[in-house]
Amino acid sequence: MLVIPAADFWRDRRVLVTGHTGFKGAWLTLLLRRLGASVTGLALAPEPGPNAFELLRAAPLLAADHRADLRDGATLRALLRAARPEIVLHLAAQAFVGRGHREPAATFAVNLTGTIHLLEALRDLPGLAAALVVTSDKVYRNDGSGRAFREADPLGGADPYSASKAAAEIAVAAWRASFGAALPPIATARAGNVIGGGDFGAERLVPDLVRARQAGAALRLRRPEATRPFQHVLDVLRGYLLLAERVATGDAPMAVNFGPEDGEVRVRDLIGIWGEATGAPVPWEQDRGSPMPEAPRLGLDSRLAAAALGWRPRLATPAAIAETARWYAAWAAGDDLQAQAFGAIDRLVLA
Repeated sequence: MLVIPAADFWRDRRVLVTGHTGFKGAWLTLLLRRLGASVTGLALAPEPGPNAFELLRAAPLLAADHRADLRDGATLRALLRAARPEIVLHLAAQAFVGRGHREPAATFAVNLTGTIHLLEALRDLPGLAAALVVTSDKVYRNDGSGRAFREADPLGGADPYSASKAAAEIAVAAWRASFGAALPPIATARAGNVIGGGDFGAERLVPDLVRARQAGAALRLRRPEATRPFQHVLDVLRGYLLLAERVATGDAPMAVNFGPEDGEVRVRDLIGIWGEATGAPVPWEQDRGSPMPEAPRLGLDSRLAAAALGWRPRLATPAAIAETARWYAAWAAGDDLQAQAFGAIDRLVLA
């Protein structure tokens, strides 16, 4: 049996989502509305160009839609006081590894200082039952052994993005230990390499693939042999909501991995599966430039999520890739993407 979010828990619940204009945040907005929650969004404007927030028509579904910067602690605190959330789901971040290399100080300012500003805004906030801080599968100190990381493994990060997310984990633990009486229960969720319709981010594999196909060009791969725990966005978001439910009841681990059940796959294998799913092989070539430093292998051990939450992914990795490819085909065809997304939510999350 697949454990699904409890409609009775989320119905009419006041939920604040930071980062709702991003790829995962837009899908989360639709999912929460399908569950009957009242959603307030707090984020910067969506990235220029096609984006999930606009394509899924998420804005009309919100009870309130705020544009704010996590680095502005006073504004953040005022908005949270006005929203009176019962649940806070913190997804806002500088989420691009490549941008982290180019803008390391800004990446730390958003991912670490912004998270600290949120933690401060949560202190003594009336009516707040739980908060969930989303970090990354890259928070672990990667020793290159290739083993799947567990929640108790040492945190680290050899690049600014990864290190800033590990630092956010440490900040959450420090605020929990130091100011726990003034804070709601808070947990962190660790997932990454999330794929699904509506991601157009720079220097990400699936968006780069889609852009290459549109241009009729070969896809350039930095590390075709690298392995990653690719998984569908709706499987990950279902895990976030299950964890938030448990945090609110006071019966949850404080950090949880969410990764694919069938393990990580090579980048070149994702390309092959995409070609099989679409009936059109994807031509690719090795990028001979100087790639930014990236771990050759990355995997997550999600047994804690299974044991504590009853969570497991509905989609195996090939099915997640095929589902993602179908969304981009619908986008290219000019289909109603909000209707398509709600259909996917009903089929993959709530069924």
